Amino acid sequence: MRKLTKQEKANAIADKLEELYPETPIPLKHQDPYTLLIAVLLSAQCTDERVNRITPLLFAKTDTPQETIKLKVEEIRDIIRPCGLAPRKSQAIYDLSTILLEKHDGKVPQNFKDLEALPGVGHKTASVVMSQAFGFPAFPVDTHIHRLAYRWGLSTGKNVVKTEADLKRLFSKDKWNKLHLQIIYFGREYCPARGHDPNKCPICSIYGRKSLNK
Repeated sequence: MRKLTKQEKANAIADKLEELYPETPIPLKHQDPYTLLIAVLLSAQCTDERVNRITPLLFAKTDTPQETIKLKVEEIRDIIRPCGLAPRKSQAIYDLSTILLEKHDGKVPQNFKDLEALPGVGHKTASVVMSQAFGFPAFPVDTHIHRLAYRWGLSTGKNVVKTEADLKRLFSKDKWNKLHLQIIYFGREYCPARGHDPNKCPICSIYGRKSLNK
């Protein structure tokens, strides 16, 4: 049997993900670009499930930059504490809200440069906001997508920057936004970081690195 090229493998994986996850609701609950930005910031080193339990409490007090700067950083910190890294995240939420009001008329900017200049916002967070809030083609790569891309032999796994570039080359731009969510959903259901059996995984069992079992 002829070995698949990397591109053929990527196409087959995309077809399987589309079969399994034809619908891809955004995992983080939000109402608009600002609340999505805050939710993504809170999700750093925290599960989406926990973030979704905390954001209703936070957004009941503030869901706009105007309301956020009326709060004390300590108030924000006390609410978001279960999400981890609360001192850093609460300060970032307050500071970025101030900058949005001072430089962007209170609106979340629709470009990578201005987003990544905000406190607490890196490339991955900016990519999520650009893709999910504004529909801009982006391929946010978190640790889960990074892991799966390596398991499937689609990237060397050296770092998330390389993985993002590899995935963007393999998949057409019109699929990026949905694929990033499909891979996240697949990883949670079939391809976890721990206790993963590649022989039982619908993708790893066919297309994965056969020697990898971690």
